[in-house]
Amino acid sequence: MPNDREPFISLFLYHLFKWSVVSPALHLYFRGRIHGAEQVPKRGRLLVVSNHASDFDPMLLSCCVGRPVAYMAKEELFRVPVLKQAITAYGAYPVKRGAGDRSAMKAAIASIEAGWATGVFLDGTRTADGRIQDPKLGAAWIAAKTQSPLLPVSLWGTQQIFQKGSAVPRPVPITVRIGELILPPGSSDRFELPTRGRAQLEVVTQRCAEAINALHDLGR
Repeated sequence: MPNDREPFISLFLYHLFKWSVVSPALHLYFRGRIHGAEQVPKRGRLLVVSNHASDFDPMLLSCCVGRPVAYMAKEELFRVPVLKQAITAYGAYPVKRGAGDRSAMKAAIASIEAGWATGVFLDGTRTADGRIQDPKLGAAWIAAKTQSPLLPVSLWGTQQIFQKGSAVPRPVPITVRIGELILPPGSSDRFELPTRGRAQLEVVTQRCAEAINALHDLGR
């Protein structure tokens, strides 16, 4: 039977870190607001797709959805003692630099199959205004392969946390909005070919992009 929940020790560490560090920082320092938390399934396969504007995004998003969300991390971090154990406990999975998108997507699939909610930034990189500009098909492909529903999430305001040249995060207001689940493309067997399968990936990707931008446009 496939795993439908993160390991117990990771859940324990997640809640410990969330309530002792991340949640107080979000609500007190960043005056955080969270909308739509009831949309998040607490167990089972889940692919969280969002915009991306700050290094704080994975931590804040995971705090707001109420369950650990695994993200990729560069392979070099897993060679650092203690840090390796810490990020592994929180669900991070290694990706080699220069290995290409396919390697990262396979690592994300393995994370989902191990029981983790897994996060993917839809643009694949940070954007200056926090909106989705150029959505990639990777999230829809992963969803199709694993038959995982996609959860669109908007992080509003995180692009202002750091100013150029500053090492201190600014206490800017942050709003996180969680949308309704989007079903994955129906069959996982057709998506190696750039025909009908690609068209389905494009439709789902566009739905995710539109959902995230619509949430983002609601602002504070």
